[in-house]
Order: sequence, then C-alpha cells, then structure tokens
Amino acid sequence: MARYTGPVWKKSRRLSFSVLETGEELKKRTYAPGQHGPTKRIKLSGYGTQLREKQRVRNMYGITERQFHNLFEKAQKMDGMAGVNFLVLLESRLDSIVYRMGFARTRRAARQLVNHGHIAVNGKKVDIPSALIEAGSVISVRDNAKNMQVIKDSLDSNYVAPAFVTVDKENMKGTFDRIPERSELNQEINESLIVEYYNR
Repeated sequence: MARYTGPVWKKSRRLSFSVLETGEELKKRTYAPGQHGPTKRIKLSGYGTQLREKQRVRNMYGITERQFHNLFEKAQKMDGMAGVNFLVLLESRLDSIVYRMGFARTRRAARQLVNHGHIAVNGKKVDIPSALIEAGSVISVRDNAKNMQVIKDSLDSNYVAPAFVTVDKENMKGTFDRIPERSELNQEINESLIVEYYNR
C-alpha cells in the first residue's frame, strides 16, 4: 500500500486521534469527516479496535504498511516488551529524530529534508528517512541547507525538544542522547492493541 499523501486533518478526524500530536485537528470538529456532518459512530469490534490503533500509529509516523510490519517483526525479536520496543524503533528512525529535534514542524517535512539530502549523521550525509539511528549519534543540518527558511522557522518556533535529544539551535545540530522511555512517548497510544493485532 502506498504512503498516504492526502489531508492529514481528515485522517485525524477519521481515526479520532491527533496524527500531528498537537490536537489542533480535533478542536473544531471532533466528528468523522463526511457530507452528512456529525453522525453516530459505529461501535467497533475487538478486531476493529486493534486495527484502528495500528492505523493511528502508522499514520502518525507516516510510513507504509510493509515498513510498519517489518519494524514490528524486528521489535518482537528484541529483548523486553514487543510493544515498547516497537515504539522505540519508530522513534529511532532518522525522520522521527529530525522532527523531535525541531528541524521540521511535522514528520512529513522531516522526511522530505532527509530525502533531499539536507541532513547528516555523524558528519555523513544520510538520505534514508527510515535509517535507524544509534544512541549517541550527532544529527546536523548540512551547510548547504542552513539558510533554508523552513528550517529557521521551525527552530524559531516555541517547540521544546524531548529529554532524549539535545539540540544546539545556533549550530543547527543535535545529539540523540539515548533511547526514549515509554513515559516520554505519546500516552494516547495503546501499543498492546497493536501487538494483539499482529499476534491474532
């Protein structure tokens, strides 16, 4: 299945979940999209609830179904809880880290920065958004991109980076200090439902 490129707010309303993690999408209209306006939501089955949770997380990180499933299989082979491992792997992707450091306002924008070769990892250009980054790595904006207005605007916003990354806004670089703890990630996500979905 191809990556979704349509309206993010409409997808958030369909899933009753803020894909951008800001909550802005659901402030004005909390109901699902459609020409008939607010309608009564159909009660979901157990499978439906699991599927919706999977779709929420997949759309939040903006990755394809195959990437999502392959990453989950990798998480299952790791020590510890599969659901937590899975979220940690998603947050360890280069596009996620670029977004968390505030170099881009959305994950979609962060993925584009990486794709276009504007990001370096430990001094080397990396243009693969799905690349898994190890703790201690230094992520920086390459010299030829430091004058990009979109990056400057993002860094000038009031965004506060999470505790697992350190950001030097002046030099446009940061360090992925450690893998995030579950308490530092989105609390609305119920990762156990995703584990149940794939293990059904």
